[in-house]
Amino acid sequence: MDDLSNRLHHASDDRSPDHTGDNDSAREAPRQLAIPLGDDRPEQLVLSEADVVPGQPVPAAAAPPSPPPSPGRALTLSDFNPPEIGAGERLIRLAYRLGIPGHTLASPFRKPLRPRLLATVESPVEGDRVAGMALRAGHFLIHGVKAPIGQIDFAPAAKLTPPFERAVHGFTWLRDLSASGTLPQCAPTAQRIFSAWHAANPHPGQRVGRGAAWKVDNAGLRLMGWLVHAPLLLSAGNRDERQQILDMMAETARWLDRHVTRADDRLAEVAGWCAITAAGLLLPEGKPRRLFGEAGLVRALGDLVGDDGGVLSRSPLGQMEAIALLVDLAACYRAVKRDPPRALETMLGLLVPPLLALTHADGSLGNWQGAGAVRADRLAALIGASGVRTRPLRDARQWGYQRVSARGAGQVAVLQFDTAPPPLARHARNGCASTLAFEFSHGDYRLITNCGGSGFAGGQVPTRIEQGLRATAAHSTMVLGDANSTAVLINGKLGSGVSEVEVDRRTISLDRSGSGSGSGRGGATRIEASHDGYAQRFGLVHRRIVILRDDGRELRGEDLLVPSGRGGKRGKVPFAIRFHLGPQVSAKLAEGGRGATLSLPDGSYWQFQTGAASVEIEESLWVDGEGRPHAIEQLVIQGLVSRGGGNFGWLLKKMG
Repeated sequence: MDDLSNRLHHASDDRSPDHTGDNDSAREAPRQLAIPLGDDRPEQLVLSEADVVPGQPVPAAAAPPSPPPSPGRALTLSDFNPPEIGAGERLIRLAYRLGIPGHTLASPFRKPLRPRLLATVESPVEGDRVAGMALRAGHFLIHGVKAPIGQIDFAPAAKLTPPFERAVHGFTWLRDLSASGTLPQCAPTAQRIFSAWHAANPHPGQRVGRGAAWKVDNAGLRLMGWLVHAPLLLSAGNRDERQQILDMMAETARWLDRHVTRADDRLAEVAGWCAITAAGLLLPEGKPRRLFGEAGLVRALGDLVGDDGGVLSRSPLGQMEAIALLVDLAACYRAVKRDPPRALETMLGLLVPPLLALTHADGSLGNWQGAGAVRADRLAALIGASGVRTRPLRDARQWGYQRVSARGAGQVAVLQFDTAPPPLARHARNGCASTLAFEFSHGDYRLITNCGGSGFAGGQVPTRIEQGLRATAAHSTMVLGDANSTAVLINGKLGSGVSEVEVDRRTISLDRSGSGSGSGRGGATRIEASHDGYAQRFGLVHRRIVILRDDGRELRGEDLLVPSGRGGKRGKVPFAIRFHLGPQVSAKLAEGGRGATLSLPDGSYWQFQTGAASVEIEESLWVDGEGRPHAIEQLVIQGLVSRGGGNFGWLLKKMG
């Protein structure tokens, strides 16, 4: 068997002619000063290769950049193959895929066995105890919204918001219920909800594929929930009721066998394949289904995840869901005392580091691609359940996020920077036009953030503002002409816009003499990135430079607009550079209007300065990890810029 761990990082060498990833445009641009903003110490320059004299030492700031990344739009898929098996098992798998029943292949001369569970699963993934207590009290509690169980319409044609649809038809509430008490306390509630749902949703054989209950992701999550939390359903009621539940499990597994490849996206397909594999492990005569499910799951994971471990939707919520599915499936393998395929263990190890890359100094999650600020304890519980011990991925070039961590005076500062195009429409669930946005935290506080939360729309976040939360203006970046850098469409999809992003990351010296010796002010991390999202409409390329000092007390930035065509264009374009402030930050404009003071609850304060004419404070919105919206403020630099280009510098510095 091939070692899939070693092959996982094998990337395709194919590159389209439009995505060469070279830096020709950067070398042709004039040298740019990185915004002194009244600071008289010499600033490092952006040097081209022509500025480097052969035979002489290269200054630290002009060190050769790291190899250019593959553009985020061309994410390379992991090279995954099905587990290697013998000729007899391959024949069984092929026959099952062609439609021969599993009992015929497993026991051809015996009557089919009645469905029963072969083992009890103990999942290490924790649920939400508060939501479970609400269920026992008679309410669904989803993203802060309470809904009485008796008033929920479980029918296939019922109009439910996406979070409620997922909970009701995906039975994701079983995990929360199991965390809220003992089995005797929770089982009656589980049986009550199952009975109400089953009365409204007959077997799929009677009404195939109708309604939200028979979407592949909901059916997959539901079957996984039934199998993993089976004691909650089977310990209540009489023998006939328990057999009815087992029959429903088997029927749902057969439905998924036929329809799993019709999922809306790859993550939904992975949920379906996980459920098929779990059913093959836990239901009688399941070996053919297990072989079939393992092969399909490994292929689907290869199509879901890029070669650095990030899901192609670029969504932290999708990353968390994929990890939870694999952890539950691994628990099913342990329950029957089997080892999971090596590819699944390898994939789980790949999924965790990119997710950690989007954690802030306090351990909570950044607001990216529809996610809210998921709490540190919830995230830590999921990582602990995975069993993976690793560090955050610092430079997730394929997934598209850059992370810089700095430490000074016992406190950690974290910069997260989106340096890739948004996900393709076929991968996006809550796609956001967030290219070149950033978040910045220091200690326990977020200073600069994004609105986030579109993935929670339908709870306390109204569905009518979901598209607004996905817009470029809802992120801490530059907006031209009040237009999105990538078109935001309905149903979480994205249209045309950013197609290529160039990134250059390097470590520089900040010594006073500028000699690059590193003996003065220490070092910093400098990231420069540009995107072409406004090139077709306005003829301008947005380039952003951010420099974070190694002690985390100073973040410098510069936003440049560079003409994309050879011919100059006349006229001006409205622009706005937005800095959404964290929920605990209080802002006050400085005298003269060219800066602001940011106060934090611990008594510390930061100074924001800009080379632009003025700064304004406007209202904004921020969504936490529970799906609750909070009123916040944002700093806005806006005005008109020539189509010939322009540059705007800014500085965020800790003063005390």
